[in-house]
Amino acid sequence: MPADPDLVAHLVATTPLSAAEAARVVADVVAFHAEPVEHYVRRRHAALQTRGVRNAQIYARLRAELAERVVAPPELSERQLRRIVYG
Repeated sequence: MPADPDLVAHLVATTPLSAAEAARVVADVVAFHAEPVEHYVRRRHAALQTRGVRNAQIYARLRAELAERVVAPPELSERQLRRIVYG
């Protein structure tokens, strides 16, 4: 899906980015926000676990992070998050 030309033009006009760089940034942001909830939960769980954060803290943090996403998914319980991570 090509980047919105109006958004790319806005970025070019308001930043030092070239049109190609702005289009790449827009595509990267769209891809980041298009990540399925399950992938996001597994990725963030693994990242937080490698930093030594315990599961109870991870699940609370994930619930808060998911609620703040641009398009927030339905609220997930700790049990639902555990099932995503561990199956």
